[in-house]
Amino acid sequence: MTTLSLTTLSAGSRTLFPGVLACVVVAVASTFLSQHYGAPVMLFALILGMAMNFLSGDGPCKPGIEFTARQVLRWGVALLGLRITIGQVAELGWHPVLLVVVSMVLTIGLSMVVAKLLGFNTLFGLLSGGATAICGASAALALAAALPAHPQKERATLFTVVGVSVLSTTAMIVYPMIARALGLSEHGAGIFLGATIHDVAQVVGAGYGMSKDIGDIATVVKLMRVAMLLPVILFAVMCTRALGKGTSGPRPPLLPGFAIGFAVLVALNSTGWLPEVVTTAGSDFSRWALVSAIAAIGMKTQVRELAAVGLKPVLFMIGETVFLAVLALVLLRWAS
Repeated sequence: MTTLSLTTLSAGSRTLFPGVLACVVVAVASTFLSQHYGAPVMLFALILGMAMNFLSGDGPCKPGIEFTARQVLRWGVALLGLRITIGQVAELGWHPVLLVVVSMVLTIGLSMVVAKLLGFNTLFGLLSGGATAICGASAALALAAALPAHPQKERATLFTVVGVSVLSTTAMIVYPMIARALGLSEHGAGIFLGATIHDVAQVVGAGYGMSKDIGDIATVVKLMRVAMLLPVILFAVMCTRALGKGTSGPRPPLLPGFAIGFAVLVALNSTGWLPEVVTTAGSDFSRWALVSAIAAIGMKTQVRELAAVGLKPVLFMIGETVFLAVLALVLLRWAS
C-alpha cells in the first residue's frame, strides 16, 4: 500500500514538475528585473507569463501551470499570516484601525454597487475593490482563490492585478508629494501612505523614502490592511452563496482552508513562539509562491482577451483608487 502511494505521488510530481518549473523560472526572472529596474515584481511576472502563454496549451507544462495557479497560490496567501501580529495592530491605537476598517468597507461596498450600475459582474467589484482596499495583487489573488470558477474569473483577476500594480507604483510616487503638500505630520503621513497604497512593497518604498518613522508607521498600517483579508474572504464566500453563483458545482466552504491557515499563522506569529528564521523563511516562500502563481495566471491568459476589456474597467479602477485616497484624507482630518 505504501509503495503504491509513493509511486502515485512520484508520478504526480513528474507530471507537475515541468509546469511548476516554468512558473518558478518566470518568478526568478521577474524578481531580477524588479530589483534592477524598480517596477513591481507582479507586473513583470504577468508580462513574462503572458509572453510564455504557449506553454499552457496541451503539453507537458499544462498540469503544473494549472497547479501553480490554483494550489501554490493558496499556500502563498496562507503564509501571508506570518507577516502580521495582533500586537502590531494594537500598538497603533483605535484611530488607524477605525480608518482602515471604514475605508475598506466603504471602498468594497461602493465598488460592488458601481460595478453593477456599469453592467459588470458584482463580484468583479468585490475583486477590484478588495484589491484596492486591502493589499493589491495579493488580495486580488486571495479573493479569486475564494470565489467559484467562472469563465471570466481569470481574465478579471489578471486585469485587476495589472491595474493595482500600475496604480500602486503611481501612488508610490504621487502620494508622498500629496502628504508634503497638505502638511501632514509624520504620524499622519505614515497612516495615509499605509492606508491607501495598494501593495506592501510600494508602501515601504514611499514611507521610507520620506523618513524612517513614516516608513515604520506606514508598514504597520499596511499590515493591518493585510489582516483584513480574512473577514473579506469570508464576506466574499457569503456573497457568492447569496448571489447564487457557482451553484452548478459543489458550494465552496464558508471559510476556505487557506483562509483558516492564514488566521492560524497570524495567531501563532502573535505569540512570539516562532523563531525569526521560520517567519522570515515563510514570508519569503509566500512571496515566491504568489509571484509564481501570477506568472501561471499570465501563462493561462490570452492577450487578445485582456485587450478586449475596454476603457470602462480602467476608469473604474482609477476611480476606486482616487476614492480610497480622498476618503483616507477626510477620515484623517476628522480624527485629528
